[in-house]
Amino acid sequence: MADNLEEELDTSPTSTSSSSYLLFLKIMSKRRTWVSIFVLVYAILLTSSWNLLKSILSWYNLQSQSSSPSFGWPALYASVLLGAVFGVLSMVAALAVMIPATLVTWIAIVVLLAFFGKPRRTLVIEGRKITREIFGFVFKILLKEGNVVAAVCAVLGYFALVRRNTEVD
Repeated sequence: MADNLEEELDTSPTSTSSSSYLLFLKIMSKRRTWVSIFVLVYAILLTSSWNLLKSILSWYNLQSQSSSPSFGWPALYASVLLGAVFGVLSMVAALAVMIPATLVTWIAIVVLLAFFGKPRRTLVIEGRKITREIFGFVFKILLKEGNVVAAVCAVLGYFALVRRNTEVD
């Protein structure tokens, strides 16, 4: 009886660790988990770059208060800078999601090549080619998405700054 109790105690940490591992896999397989990770990383980056954003806006306020004949140029400069900051932030936040997804894809492809009986040297060469192709494709998508975010933020920022400037005057 004491032996049975010791066996149950020995197997209980294994079952709890495997159940927690299964729970972890179940949570990480959900799309909303990856969206939450993206939002969390974006929020962390945004709070860490808050001083940069405040300095851009204070520069714009200083330029718009001075009696300068260039009405729209400071708003244009500030909106382009804000768009660039938000574009870079979105690309870095997307990296937090892209890297694990790319690794899973790469591992799956290399394992499939190994199952088809490729020799090790060929597998290494094919793995390098596939890695280059996957990262090139993902990098292109990352740049496109970052540029779209930057453009949208720049346009919205321009109109918001110009509207704010006309309401103040």
